[in-house]
Amino acid sequence: MAATRALLLAVVSTAALLGTALGASYTVGAPSGSWDLKTNYTRWASGVKLYAGDQLRFQYTVAEHNVVEVTKSGYDACNGSNNTVATYQTGNDTIPLTAAGSRYFICGVPGHCAAGMKLHVNVSSQQTPPPPPPPPQQQCRMRKGKLRCNRPASPSSSASAAAAVDRSAVAWQRLAAVVVAGLVLLC
Repeated sequence: MAATRALLLAVVSTAALLGTALGASYTVGAPSGSWDLKTNYTRWASGVKLYAGDQLRFQYTVAEHNVVEVTKSGYDACNGSNNTVATYQTGNDTIPLTAAGSRYFICGVPGHCAAGMKLHVNVSSQQTPPPPPPPPQQQCRMRKGKLRCNRPASPSSSASAAAAVDRSAVAWQRLAAVVVAGLVLLC
């Protein structure tokens, strides 16, 4: 029995690590909105940079909305009937962004897409870190017949560090949640 539990825990942990180690999760419309008729999704999408391996999470009231992934023509026409890629109806849908390219989502409730409940996102193939800053230059001058040099302080990278998404922290949080859930199931 203990061996079965250990094996199950290893499988759950490995699956969680492989599935989330590289990706971040974005709640559509957050922080001020959700999947609803009030949120401006064009503005929201312009503020996020998505990469293959990330996830979109749609949160909404099931009785009022759904999420339909559609083709570009379905997005442009607000019509999912012949252009549907997938339909989600749980109210808390997590959609993995597994590859680079454009993805299109609408609310399939009549009139909602035309009222603005539609989202187009561009997924990049990989996250590339910003180039490192150039090394600081030494400043030298002659003083009393001797060459004196000093090294200026390195420029602070706190601004670039603050702007970067800490994807590893997100991955570790998800891994911890899955491990805890696996342990609860085992007990």
